[in-house]
Amino acid sequence: MAGTKEIRTQIRSIESTRKITRAMEMVAASKIRRVQSRMQGSRPYIERIRHVIGHLAVLRPEFPHPFLLPRPRVRGVGFFVIGSDRGLCGGLNINLIRTVWTEARSLDKQEIPVRFAAIGQKALTGLRRLDATLVASATHLGDRPAPEIVVGPLRALLEDYRQGHIDRLILAFNYFQNTMIQKPRLVTLLPIPVQRDPELVDHWDYLYEPDSIDLIDTWLIRYLEAETYQGLLENIASEQAARMVAMKNASENAGTLIETLKLAYNKARQAAITREIAEIVGGAAAV
Repeated sequence: MAGTKEIRTQIRSIESTRKITRAMEMVAASKIRRVQSRMQGSRPYIERIRHVIGHLAVLRPEFPHPFLLPRPRVRGVGFFVIGSDRGLCGGLNINLIRTVWTEARSLDKQEIPVRFAAIGQKALTGLRRLDATLVASATHLGDRPAPEIVVGPLRALLEDYRQGHIDRLILAFNYFQNTMIQKPRLVTLLPIPVQRDPELVDHWDYLYEPDSIDLIDTWLIRYLEAETYQGLLENIASEQAARMVAMKNASENAGTLIETLKLAYNKARQAAITREIAEIVGGAAAV
């Protein structure tokens, strides 16, 4: 009966694990509604601020801001990588790091140095394993991270951009398409890609106070912070959705494995009973 005892122990262990995965699935399902609401609520703000940036590029050509000017020669590239703090969310973080690293290796072949800023423990750990050049990082995001958490790492890369250490800045995060689909996305932050509005034929202007140059600089930095924070919200929603799906699959796989082990247990038990009966019958025949 040693075989049946081992199978029973394994079944109890898997049943305990299934309880954990079911609980994690329910927690992720409850969190995704809140994070998805915050993510979708901030999307109109991002779209509006992009529209204003398009106005600024068209209306103030006499004040060319360095964030709006393309640099013909790329001497360095910065990546702002947003991952999650925790795992158990399928291949979400690995797919993101793989996408970023593929792009980084392509730049390395062109002898273009690459710098990284990491948000989230998984992004930080993944980049460290690849011996990436890290200039800033932030972890312990929580379920409701404040916008300030992206400011420090972003300012470090912006300073590199101002000093000429990098000529492009790319934001990397997981875009939330729906509950089942989350895709790694690379978005160019600097130089700011401006979509010029064809309706701006009269070139109307804003009223600036106190100074247009200072206000434009502040506004562009605010835009970059908002764009980065939106990427963080997208990634958090993607994390909860991926975790919910991963834990649902784990629970289903655990159920399938339990049924297989129960079948094996019944077969082993039946074989043991048959063997004991055969021994009894053999012993009686010998007497």
